Amino acid sequence: MAFGDLLELAGSTGRFQILHVTLCCLPILMMASHNLLQNFVAWVPPHHCNAPNNVSRSQLSSEETLLITVPLDQSGRPDRCKRYTEPQWQLLAQNGTSSPDEEWDSEDGSDVALQGCVDGWSYNNTERTTSIISEWNLVCDHRTLKQMGQTIYMGGVLVGAFGFGALSDRYGRRVLLIISNLMFAVAGTCVAFAPSFSIFCLFRFICGLALSGLVLNSFSLIVEWIPTRVRTVVGTGTGYCYTMGQLILALLAYFIRDWRWLTLAVSVPFYVCFLYSWWFLESARWLVLNQKCDQAVTNLKKVAHINGRDKDGDKINLNMLQESMKKELSCSQGSYSVFDLFRTPTMRTTTISLSAVWLSTSFAYYGLSMDLQKFGVDIYLIQVIFGTVDIPAKVVVTVAMCFWGRRPSQCTALILAGVIILLNIFVPYEKQTVRTCLAVLGKGCLAASFNCCYLYSGELFPTVIRQNGMGWVSTMARVGAMVAPMVLLIGDYIPWLPGVIYGGAPIISGVAALFLPETLGMPLPDTIQDMEDR
Repeated sequence: MAFGDLLELAGSTGRFQILHVTLCCLPILMMASHNLLQNFVAWVPPHHCNAPNNVSRSQLSSEETLLITVPLDQSGRPDRCKRYTEPQWQLLAQNGTSSPDEEWDSEDGSDVALQGCVDGWSYNNTERTTSIISEWNLVCDHRTLKQMGQTIYMGGVLVGAFGFGALSDRYGRRVLLIISNLMFAVAGTCVAFAPSFSIFCLFRFICGLALSGLVLNSFSLIVEWIPTRVRTVVGTGTGYCYTMGQLILALLAYFIRDWRWLTLAVSVPFYVCFLYSWWFLESARWLVLNQKCDQAVTNLKKVAHINGRDKDGDKINLNMLQESMKKELSCSQGSYSVFDLFRTPTMRTTTISLSAVWLSTSFAYYGLSMDLQKFGVDIYLIQVIFGTVDIPAKVVVTVAMCFWGRRPSQCTALILAGVIILLNIFVPYEKQTVRTCLAVLGKGCLAASFNCCYLYSGELFPTVIRQNGMGWVSTMARVGAMVAPMVLLIGDYIPWLPGVIYGGAPIISGVAALFLPETLGMPLPDTIQDMEDR
């Protein structure tokens, strides 16, 4: 009898599994809100330099004040970061002429001295009442701080992926999940009340840490309490929670236009998740492999009771459990670390290939998703479109994974995403509709790739180092997510280069995925030797 048979004896996919998976998935709804929160809290409103005090207190209208103090940029709109050193009063006259002591080019004003926004900025907050951009003036010379804020958040996710992976393999999935929920709730609340940008970044970093703990431990608890035959469907359902979270964010952002209240709204639900997460049962697989067989038997009996299978649950005993996992127990005597991911040839190839897949998927995904203003479409609408495209994409990839296999599905999703992103380079900037449609298709392929690699990785890494493995590949994903906002800055100098980078990375990793073993219909490996035996 294998461990999977014990799960069947305890009720397979009964009430416990349904309730357990549902409660594990609820926090994932709000994870998307935090990952993409930057699109709304860091909204860049239209802005221009404030007029000098002596002009702003005059009897001029706002349009007249703007005319004489701010030059026009190349697109014919008021410049965002420059103003005239001296007010150009002559522009108020219908046939204005320059003062005798000034040289004035009436066409473009190129000979008039300009200066930065020494008196601050004026913001048009009709779209959103506040944002961190307008509150802390993260514009012009400080505009890169917007991308830095997202990079710091992803840095927290990166550190958390590495740390929580090792900690949960050592201390268990349940306790780390409880801690992660509390961290997310408290840190998110502190972000909402941050008095400065530096404090904002500090607590966003902690939110990133907590997100990694939630993702890693939720997914492991889900996978390790369900039978093999439903892993694909359940894994896809988990992915749809993230999709729904994107739509929830668009809805909340539409009705909550203040960035502080919006941040609070997506953080408070984690207090509820923290309270009910005490109900979760520790993974029986993890308990057995950590020499806690008595507790594993107790948990399996509780599952059988909840599923209404008390008679079958009574049959489960310590001898049966030890017999079903004899090989796994004999291989779990030593301690494991991230270095074991590279110790054997099969593990080494698997880890390197999965690292490429996760890094490029996350890199391209957040490259497309984290700058919605560039599409020139209503930001709430484009957020809904970007979220909705995940639904058919994940349906297609789920069907493909079930009938075609994990490996070909992963390769196809990545290569297709890369090709679509590269095609977008050749579409003229003026054709915003075509560019947006291609970006949506590319984002859908990347969402399908994410859906596939979460399930695929969980099936590839052995139980004894699954959390280390998931932590490692999540680390690679966060490296990609950290770098993605920085690549956007290259577009200021070479407009086509970000597209080449975002498109080339998925194609390369799609080829790397060919070296991964297929897992369709295979039982979860419990030891490193299981991986080598395949």
